[in-house]
Amino acid sequence: MARGESALSRLSMAAKVIIVTVVMLAVAAVYFALFHTEVNSRIQAAGNREQKLLDELKTARKNEFAYQKDLQELTERQQRQRELNKVLPQTTEYPSFLSALQSVANVSGVSLTAWSPEPEVPEQFYARVPMKIEISGRYHQLAKFFYQVGQLDRIINIENISVTDPKKDGDEFQIKVVALATAFKAAENPTAAAAGTPGGRPKKGTP
Repeated sequence: MARGESALSRLSMAAKVIIVTVVMLAVAAVYFALFHTEVNSRIQAAGNREQKLLDELKTARKNEFAYQKDLQELTERQQRQRELNKVLPQTTEYPSFLSALQSVANVSGVSLTAWSPEPEVPEQFYARVPMKIEISGRYHQLAKFFYQVGQLDRIINIENISVTDPKKDGDEFQIKVVALATAFKAAENPTAAAAGTPGGRPKKGTP
């Protein structure tokens, strides 16, 4: 130990300064290397986390877009189904059938004096829902009634029209009409679903 101290003591001040400087630089270099490596590791980890979050965000946005698209398609299908149900309901719906006829009669000035539902008539793709009705009114009122029935959302045909008991009412005749009002509903177990095939869908009309 004494020899070491003796050797160190024999060095000049400049040499001692150089040795101390070299040692300090070596320590600083080691510290910097360790610190820099740790910082780089943290930066790399942060970058990886950021990239992962960006990827997750991208996936989430993609899933959100797909969800919104599916939701829009579902909403459109439901809307189309609601519109179709107005035209061709899934059930018989006699009350709404009669209510529609009564509303048209009121608007047209026609009296709906009697009605009698009849058994359904199944077809390949749909079922006929007939109802015998008796109405009375003047010629132009009856013509308006038949026209307005054809404008309803639900398909209703007026068939087997029989004009009876005309009575003079001023300058016009009061007429009683017996007819078969036929609505339609979707078949419960259709044998085919091809659109546009003969008998595939009822048509509006008043023979």
